[in-house]
Amino acid sequence: MPLKPFKTIGIGVAFSPNLKANLYEAARLSLYFEAKLVMIHIGEQSEEKLNKLKLILSAFKKDNLEYEVVFKSGNPVDAILSTAKQKSFDLLIIGAAKRENFVKYYVGSIARKITRQAKCSLLLLINPSIERLPCRHIVVNGLEDPRTEQTIASAFYVASKLNAEQLTIVEEIKQNQIDIKVDDDKSLRHANIIKARISNRETSRINHIIEELPKEHTNNIVIKSQPIFGTQGYSIGHYAQIKRADLLVMNAPTKMTFWDRLFPHDIEHILTELPTDVLIIQ
Repeated sequence: MPLKPFKTIGIGVAFSPNLKANLYEAARLSLYFEAKLVMIHIGEQSEEKLNKLKLILSAFKKDNLEYEVVFKSGNPVDAILSTAKQKSFDLLIIGAAKRENFVKYYVGSIARKITRQAKCSLLLLINPSIERLPCRHIVVNGLEDPRTEQTIASAFYVASKLNAEQLTIVEEIKQNQIDIKVDDDKSLRHANIIKARISNRETSRINHIIEELPKEHTNNIVIKSQPIFGTQGYSIGHYAQIKRADLLVMNAPTKMTFWDRLFPHDIEHILTELPTDVLIIQ
């Protein structure tokens, strides 16, 4: 399976109170992945803006950070997406509100709209920091899906670059796979036997994926597998939250209809209430 390294990383920049923290996060990641950083600002170009960005990034001059600034006008979503395509982004970083309100959920914030349309991988940051906070524990989805193998491979790639200590693969299993009505001890035992069989099957599938990955990405990290029965998207988000994961890695969403947005599933649960920083692999 060919790995897709992050060679060009983009970030939308606004001159807000979070500017320095966002740029420090983006610059560090660019250095970890040996990537070029492209900053996109929606607004007119000026020497004052360029000097401010240059001053912030001067902290990374000694590390030979490669970067450029792109100024765009017009609709922010269209401008960011067109730049991502033009510059062939492998990863786009977006600052995101931790909890979107009711109106934004249906109308769509900039982050949500970009998430639905981007052709590159996305990193949603909810707590950018000027000082580096170690990424110790990464949680990645392991659901049975054609895209999952690539997502798990990317999660291990990221873990190796960020020197993470643990990676947990969560296999979300739909409750309807246990088609048994539990109303006494006998039916409960039967249901538990079926759960155990499904869990063993899922663990075997995940182990096969891990065996095919480059050893340099898997050797120096604690690997755990966790089957969970419940609603896809919600279950893994809740797990990442209670385990205090530093990063949650997910498959990119499929093309969604209006009804998918009214009755959310999978990635939509994650986008509604981000449990931690979220990396969406395209």
